[in-house]
Amino acid sequence: MPTMNRRETLKSALAVGVAAAAAGKLSPAAASEMIDLPFANGERPLVAYPGKRPLIVLTSRPPQLETPFSVFNEGIFTPNDAFFVRYHLAGIPLKIDPNAFRLNIKGKVATPLSLSLAELKNSFEPVELAAVNQCSGNSRGFFEPRVAGGQLANGAMGNARWKGVALKTLLAKSGVQAGAVQVSFQGLDRPVLPTTPAFMKALDLDHALDGEVMIAYAMNGADLPWLNGFPIRLIVPGCYGTYWVKHLNDIRVLDAPLDSFWMKTAYRIPNNACACTEPGKAPTSTVPIGRFNVRSFITNVADGATVKANSNLGLRGIAFDGGYGVSDVAVSADDGKTWVEATLGEDLGKYSFREWKANVSLEPGKRRLMVRAANRIGQTQPLEPLWNPAGYMRNVVEVTNVIAA
Repeated sequence: MPTMNRRETLKSALAVGVAAAAAGKLSPAAASEMIDLPFANGERPLVAYPGKRPLIVLTSRPPQLETPFSVFNEGIFTPNDAFFVRYHLAGIPLKIDPNAFRLNIKGKVATPLSLSLAELKNSFEPVELAAVNQCSGNSRGFFEPRVAGGQLANGAMGNARWKGVALKTLLAKSGVQAGAVQVSFQGLDRPVLPTTPAFMKALDLDHALDGEVMIAYAMNGADLPWLNGFPIRLIVPGCYGTYWVKHLNDIRVLDAPLDSFWMKTAYRIPNNACACTEPGKAPTSTVPIGRFNVRSFITNVADGATVKANSNLGLRGIAFDGGYGVSDVAVSADDGKTWVEATLGEDLGKYSFREWKANVSLEPGKRRLMVRAANRIGQTQPLEPLWNPAGYMRNVVEVTNVIAA
């Protein structure tokens, strides 16, 4: 593939895009494109960053770009140019030479490794996996009462086919030593201010060695997009995107739990079964956020749409969970009084979006369409929204308001 010339061009384009967005100046093609998300102060610009179609801009420095929800009706896999973008630090890499790049594995190992991108692609057995990546704060904008943080709608998620090397394989080659308890991960993005904590995440050793966690160099059959972690990123199937470290270049095997802001303070949820508290109240104790809960959406009918009354209305959508696998999806057209079982589409793996289809008939007037999924261990979606101070893990039964006429 083209390397430096393409990357230098991308560097310049991204730098210009970031600077223009930070100054409130959009490209001419994007200047008049706006979207109004369905909550207070929900107006956002749509901007085409390098390698991306126009996405919803939450912040420009660092880039936080949300996928317009209509994209999820295009297919079960989210196109690379529409996949959401979430950075924590503004010092994102604008230049990476793939020929000079190295992934370093250090710490409590017998043999420290420094692996090139070519070695990762050619010297290890490749693995492939379909998996959803979802931001912890996906849908935070709908929380009531409102909470601090990025006010996202439902587009900070995406499903892709990832290809790379199993982390287990790399750790086996380096030789994990007795006494190891966690593995930490850091990428090439850096803080702008010296007081800002570097972004580092960790997994317990058993999780890191489960054979499913992987180092991906390809996404949907192509190299990772720059803004999604080129040249490699960590894939932690079923877990929230905070663990999916981009531009990964440093792996360390630790003999004690990682003592970092991003593990001990940030990305924590109430330590109870619902990960929730009474609105407005702080939890008594917390734990690091982990796996997804169950979610489902209608994708082919937009909120506020007019549909034909007294007809066989076809509904289609997606459902997913944290890795147990979706077992059932049901839809309701009468505020949950009755439910119609949906037909599930192809099972592409327990971490992937699962397509569903159903038919309902609506009497004339304003109607509320609802969808609810369950997984193979009986977890399902609540009918009323749960609340926590960070605005994480929203998975209430979604409602699509339509007019049948």
